[in-house]
Amino acid sequence: MRTIVGLWRWRGNPLCRPTDRREAWLSLWAAVLMVLGAPLVGLWTEEATQSALLRTAAEQQRDRQRTWATVLHVTVRPPLDSETETAAGRQQNRNEVTARWAGPDGAPHTGTVVLRRPIRPGDRFSVWTDGRGRLTSRPMSARGAASHSLLAGLAAGAASVAVLEAARRVAVRLVLRRRYALWDEEWGRIGPDWGRAGSSS
Repeated sequence: MRTIVGLWRWRGNPLCRPTDRREAWLSLWAAVLMVLGAPLVGLWTEEATQSALLRTAAEQQRDRQRTWATVLHVTVRPPLDSETETAAGRQQNRNEVTARWAGPDGAPHTGTVVLRRPIRPGDRFSVWTDGRGRLTSRPMSARGAASHSLLAGLAAGAASVAVLEAARRVAVRLVLRRRYALWDEEWGRIGPDWGRAGSSS
């Protein structure tokens, strides 16, 4: 931005080279696209992601149901945290529970789940199952879909800014390379006569 402001102030100066103007225009367009384009990309990504996630959430809520499972066997596993005191303070003991539940058609199913809370054989707890009675995760909610789409929009906007900045840097480097080549040509023309009396330089 300092380059743009500086060139606008001395745009009529004969010392302002074409490469300076190109560099300024590159910076100006990059700034405009970052300010206007990146938010549009973020909003478009958020809307597209939210609509897709809402459809997925509706399908999951339609196909998944909550049912009760009965504990058959419990195996206590050591905590994943290597520090015993920290793990005990956080109650991170893992209970591998073998349980039985009924599917939507009434057929019995058996599987293993991991619980953090103490539980004993014969206890009941709720699980989520799909249309075939297999264990699955909790269906996505509308709030969860909105949160994920917001994160996707922010990530897309940030990525577009990064891409624009990278493109600007590459373009400016090419402009600088052209500027240095012109300097070399000019110096090759006037260099031999530099400082001689009566020379046009």
